[in-house]
Order: sequence, then structure tokens, then C-alpha cells
Amino acid sequence: MAADDRFTEDFREAREEELLGTISEVVTGPVSDWSTDFSHLEPEWSADPYKIQDDLRQRCPVAHTDRFGGAWLPTRYEDIAAIAYDTERFSSRAIILSNFRPPRELAPIGGSPPISSDPPFHHDARKLLLPAFTKAAVNRQEPATRAFCHSLIDALEGQDVVDAASDYAQHIPVRVIADMLGFPPQDGPQFRVFVEDLLEGINLPPDERIERVSRLFDYLLVQVHDHIDSPRDDLTTYLLNVELYGQKLGPDHVVGTMALLLIAGIDTTWSAIGASLWHLAKTPADRERLIAEPALLPTAMEEFLRAYAPVTMARLVREDMHWHGVDMKADDWILLSFPAANRDPAQFDRAAEVVIDRQVNRHAAFGLGIHRCVGSHLARMELRVALEVWLQRIGDFTLADPSAVTWSKGQIRGPRTLPLRIR
Repeated sequence: MAADDRFTEDFREAREEELLGTISEVVTGPVSDWSTDFSHLEPEWSADPYKIQDDLRQRCPVAHTDRFGGAWLPTRYEDIAAIAYDTERFSSRAIILSNFRPPRELAPIGGSPPISSDPPFHHDARKLLLPAFTKAAVNRQEPATRAFCHSLIDALEGQDVVDAASDYAQHIPVRVIADMLGFPPQDGPQFRVFVEDLLEGINLPPDERIERVSRLFDYLLVQVHDHIDSPRDDLTTYLLNVELYGQKLGPDHVVGTMALLLIAGIDTTWSAIGASLWHLAKTPADRERLIAEPALLPTAMEEFLRAYAPVTMARLVREDMHWHGVDMKADDWILLSFPAANRDPAQFDRAAEVVIDRQVNRHAAFGLGIHRCVGSHLARMELRVALEVWLQRIGDFTLADPSAVTWSKGQIRGPRTLPLRIR
């Protein structure tokens, strides 16, 4: 049997084991009471989660739902941080809340290491990725990223109204992560489908969800085979050759990490860029100030990350326990809303306001604890360059129709349609 065929067979066997978990009832529909029946998939959450989170923080700081087989939603910074740092009582073997819980045997590696990994394996798996995401490595990608942003702006010439989400924001991380992984840049449109399949189809019937997720992994296996046949200097070839504990990574580890980098590397940054442009389009004073004071952009960018943090992560309770006034059961979901943590007035002064010259800003947009985003330097570079180029080339822009702006649903929140009128 050829080496690449063996890789495919081993990977499929590992994925079959991962699918031997627990499936809960699919529950959709309007929320009756956010403290006892929350759902981050409902339209009102996508449109404005902050109002809901602020209300819960006041009257029920740890909300519960029977949906998804049982889940909890803490809304205070201190509670979210406590869970994020507590790897003894909360597992990361599944970080996307859905109607499916992978088996406990999947720990400590999980399906997408290192983000799905528990200690002690997590530390070593994460360490493998650090060289690709240092500031020096990211700086080498900045010129190409800047040139690509300019080319996207060039393509908008002559248009009065553009969709800044689909015509600009989404393309930037797609190109950057495709270059890093050594994937064909023309495959970008497929990546958006993969993102939606994995992050927005979480409450689908199991057979349909498995079919959608399989499309991503089938694509990644094609890329693996291509890199086995034609090795080159990129992150995919690195993952195929790097060793952990004296052995090359297993097929499930390689493909799982590739899936993590592809999905997390695209949707989070796409959402952050879009939310920042949405804010500037509806807030002329901030837009004009950044154009007049470009040196303020890095500070403003951190505030956009705080105020519009795109990422919410999930954990699973390890054992039955009484925690902060509530009785949690083994394998209950925990939804760690970093956006809620970033809007907690006990942690941030003027928490509900966007203060673009905020000087002290220890936000949680990149997560907290051992799973803090390994690609934070890359995301910051992409966001900064995207905003710099947009403000240089298109300084005067407004929302063409505020009611036409739509937001993604699920654990990553950002504009999916963002019509802007440019002058």
C-alpha cells in the first residue's frame, strides 16, 4: 500500500472513532427566557448579543439551557476566566458546541490539536506551531498582505456601493492562510463553504452535519496527498514531517491541525475586519480621527477587538460538580463568550462604549488560559494592514443601508453582508 493511501486509511479510522460520541436532540426555535433557554443560534443573538449578555450578567450571571443536551453560559469576566484557566475540571476535547459530544477517549488530543487538546499533550502540540506564528514570521508576510489588500481595493474602482464583507474582508485571511498552508489561492470560495459548514451547521441532524464536515476533510486529504507527492516550504509540509515524541504526527493530528488553521485563521479575522469597518462606517468621528491620526490605529484596533470580539469557545464539564452556585453535570457544555467578558463593566471602564484611544485594554478577544490564540500576531497584522489600506484608499464611507447588514450565527460573530457607500 502506498504511503499516502496508508495516510488516508489511518485518518478515516481515526475519524470514525471520533464519531462514536453522544448525539443530543436537535432543538431550534424562539428563546422563551435567556436565563433558562438560551441559544446562540437565534436571530436576536446574532443581531445584538450584547444586550442579552448585559441583562444576564445582572440577573443570572451563569445561564443554562436544555438545548444541545445541556449547556451553561457564564457572562462575567471572572467566571469566564476561571473556566478558561481550569483545565482540571473543564475539557477542551470539543470546542464547537453542537448536538454531538465526541467520546471522552478522544482526550487529551482531540480532533483539532492543539485547540482541542488537554494538558499535558496540549503544551507539546502547541509548541510545534509557535515558529510559524512568531512576530518575525508574521512580518515577512506583511508586504504580500498589503499588496493583496491594494489589489482588492483596485477591483472596487467605479462602484458607489460595495460589500466590504464579501468583496474585501473575507478575501484577506483566505489568501494569507492559503499561502501559509500551500493551498491553491483559487480555492478561496470553497473555504467560505467549509467555514459555514463547520461553524454554522452545528444543530443539523447528525447525518447531514457529518456529510458537511466530511467535505472539509476530503479537501484536506487532497492537499495532503499533493504535499506528499510534491513537498515544498509551507506549513502543510512542515506538519507532515515534524516529529512529536520521536515520531511523525499521526494523520488525524496533521489533518485536524490543518482544519483548525484553515477555519480559525479565516473566520475570526474576516469577522474582526468586517466589524471594524462596520463601526467606522457608522461612527464618522472615529473614522475621521483615524484618518487624521494614523498612529492611533494600533490602539483603536485593540478596542475594536475588545468591543467586537468575534470568538466564543466551548468546553465540556469533566465530572458532576457544584460550581459558582450552579449544579453542572458531566459532559454539560460551557459556552465561553469572550465578547461577554470584554463587555463586563467590572473589568472595563465604559465597557459598553467604543473608546478608540483606550490606554489600558487587557481584552480577551484572543481567549484566555492555555488556549489563547496562537495566531494572534498574524490576526493583528492582517487587521491592521486591512484597515490601513482601506482608510488610505477609501477614506469616506458610510453604511449604505444599516438594515441590510447581516451577522453570522454561532460561535464566531462578524458581518456577512456589509454594504458600504464609498465616495
